Amino acid sequence: MKKLFPFLFILLLTFVFFWQFFLKGLLPIPADTIIGLYHPFRDLYAKDYPNGIPFKNFLITDPVRQQFPWKKLAISTEKQFELPLWNPYNFSGTPLLANFQSASFYPLNILFFLMPFVTGWSLLIFLAPTLAGIFLYLYLDNLRLNKLASMLGAVVFAFSGFSIAWLEWGNILHTAIWLPLILLAVDKIFLHFRKKANTKYQISKIWSLIFIFSLLSSFFAGHLQIFSYVFLISITYIFVRWMQLGRLSKFLYLFLILYILFFLLTLIQWLPTLQFILLSAREIDQATWQNSGWLIPWKNLIQFVAPDYFGNPATGNYWGAWNYGELVGYMGVIPLVLALFAMFFRRDRKTFFFGTILFLSLIFSLPTFFAKIPYLLKIPFLSTAQPTRLLMLIDFSLAVLSAFGLDYLIKTKDKKFIFSPLVFIAAVLTCLWIFILPSHAQIAKNNLILPTLLFATALILFIFLTIFKKTKRITLIIFIIIITVTVFDLIRFGWKFTPFTNKDYLYPQTRALSYLKKNLGDFRFMTTDARILPPNFSSIYRLQSVDGYDPLYLQRYGELIVASERKKADTTHPFGFNRIINPHNYESKIIDLLGVKYILSLSEINSPKLKKVFKEGQTTIYENADVVPRAFFVEKIGRPQNKEEAIRMMFDNSFNPKTTAVIEDTDEKINVIKYIAKGEAEITEYSENKVVIKTQNAKDGFLILTDTFYPTWKVKIDGEEAKIYRTDYNFRGTFVFAGRHTVEYYATLF
Repeated sequence: MKKLFPFLFILLLTFVFFWQFFLKGLLPIPADTIIGLYHPFRDLYAKDYPNGIPFKNFLITDPVRQQFPWKKLAISTEKQFELPLWNPYNFSGTPLLANFQSASFYPLNILFFLMPFVTGWSLLIFLAPTLAGIFLYLYLDNLRLNKLASMLGAVVFAFSGFSIAWLEWGNILHTAIWLPLILLAVDKIFLHFRKKANTKYQISKIWSLIFIFSLLSSFFAGHLQIFSYVFLISITYIFVRWMQLGRLSKFLYLFLILYILFFLLTLIQWLPTLQFILLSAREIDQATWQNSGWLIPWKNLIQFVAPDYFGNPATGNYWGAWNYGELVGYMGVIPLVLALFAMFFRRDRKTFFFGTILFLSLIFSLPTFFAKIPYLLKIPFLSTAQPTRLLMLIDFSLAVLSAFGLDYLIKTKDKKFIFSPLVFIAAVLTCLWIFILPSHAQIAKNNLILPTLLFATALILFIFLTIFKKTKRITLIIFIIIITVTVFDLIRFGWKFTPFTNKDYLYPQTRALSYLKKNLGDFRFMTTDARILPPNFSSIYRLQSVDGYDPLYLQRYGELIVASERKKADTTHPFGFNRIINPHNYESKIIDLLGVKYILSLSEINSPKLKKVFKEGQTTIYENADVVPRAFFVEKIGRPQNKEEAIRMMFDNSFNPKTTAVIEDTDEKINVIKYIAKGEAEITEYSENKVVIKTQNAKDGFLILTDTFYPTWKVKIDGEEAKIYRTDYNFRGTFVFAGRHTVEYYATLF
């Protein structure tokens, strides 16, 4: 039982943190933002809440706008024994599996196959801090730290600022939690080699399997930037252990084999993702790194002592740099004192290693010259990665160092040295009280009270520890109180930020949505206001839209939409979308070509091509009389020399999207085509990975499907492979011979 106590303690803490889920049935997902911020959901509750239902945290909308919809769509496709290759519901079609954040192969996805999706999601969120604490405890315990010190480090990592800020995303924290288990596996293999170096060569098969499983889990959890940190630290840690083994080649060869195995097993994810990245607008349409909050402002280091000095989005009074979640690295006042204590006075390789990680992470996340280098040189990947995410390594290192500090405090006989970091924190708090900005003085003062009280508590505890250092029972009680105060501090901090919401708020059905579901068919819809049915919600209801919200979106689609919004053949960068494409120019011929049958608006629209057909609350639905069919034959073919000429042809006043196809291809087949005729096309089957069209045409014709062109889509005509031509800048076109035919478009992995 004594051995199990730390694990039961961590499990109990996470149960307490999630008590509203287990005892009240509330979900750890910001569903309150759905019905509090967006129409037509606000219309559903307008009678009782004319100003919208209050929601806890406006900052947390991404989980319901990105991760939850992507995961749900991916899992539903996998349950049909198909790979989740394509998402037809957003961006007029976009890759799904290649979208790294869909986390299609994450091992813990098994939860969704064993229980209802919402329950599986809630348990997935619950498991993140649980496993974070357990894995770090195991690692620290293996370093032979005091049990209490290991427990402290585990609690700090599980409920640190980084962990709480990203808890409900379902992928970012899950990517990070495997790092301590990876390091533990390296240490176990290291110890094995140290014992066996001069005897018969063997390897620890179990820990090799744990290493590769942990690395795979971190990769497949769904956040590439955080995984890159995990990968870099694991490589560095292996190198350090290899040096300690006297550069033993067998040790290095083993990990070389394991990394090769990892590389091969992850091909199914990173090859599609790499292809998607190369075809995306990621490098050209990013928020500038010079914006406030892209790097951690120096002043935001205050949040390591007083997390809400600048206010908190959950209380609606945050006034700091955008955004709170990217900048808060709080890990508790007492753990911070202990981490500083370890760095000041503990002299060993482990402290040096994690102290170095902490130092470098700070250097490259704060607005230093070194942090700006990747952006000044425009280094691929690094120049599009927001360095505030280095808070993952900062908080992880501080959690480990706090455990080192408590372990050293327990074992050292002279406790007085702990007062050096206390003096430092006291000086910081004193300055914060003295130099409060007048414009936000009351917010800062209110949020300095608790950190000051926690510091005072720490000071009293450490004074008593110095006085009673020779009385083991009293010192043990003091150490237990230290952990208890830390638990209170971090749980309170986490509860304040984290919403738990009524399950009825999670994508409720409304009359407007029912109307679209009944009448939309193979067409798409769009909105004229960002407050209506935000991007990616449509995939939950299996409604197809032209909008989307994703750090990766196809460059060609972005260029087509930006030209439509600008009302001219202008595709110059930047687009200004920065992850969110939400076109509003319903008068554009491009919108007609995209198959937009319905337009949702909060205001009256006067347009000859639009007819009001439905209204729910403030949400009005208009039908587009000029909508182009999803699949159709054309009469003419235009052949531009390049994509610039293609977009100019499409914006020429004479261009009719219903009769003319603009094909960007040098295929000789196009050169010999002298005449094509219109025919009939009917979509008879439409699913995420397949589109089947029945055609009938008296003469040879050219069929257009207004789904986004992508290299991994193929086509068969009557079972025979054919060619897809990039048509009308972004869509798919295929030559179909005269007669009756079955045209089948299907998605492939590569």
